Amino acid sequence: MSPVWQRTERKDRTGQDRTLDTDRIDEAALAILSLTLHDGDRVWKAIAWDITNRLFEKGLIADPKGKAKSLALTRDGIARARAILARDFSQPERSADAP
Repeated sequence: MSPVWQRTERKDRTGQDRTLDTDRIDEAALAILSLTLHDGDRVWKAIAWDITNRLFEKGLIADPKGKAKSLALTRDGIARARAILARDFSQPERSADAP
């Protein structure tokens, strides 16, 4: 099975198949990356520290300080992330015979 971040098909809470709108996700990621713009056209590969600090303060991720290159989402963080994906970045699955 593919990691969650690679799968684009999901079921919403009603059981309807939905597909993640990867174009919208890419646009959101680009906007977030632009928050670290420096030296004209350079951005950091990671999310800005002030964002991770706010997510930590909200209880959505574990403490981001340390040498680890990954972050741990809390249970609330996972639930909130899934809700945001469903609300803002998914679209109903089209049937093969739909126009």
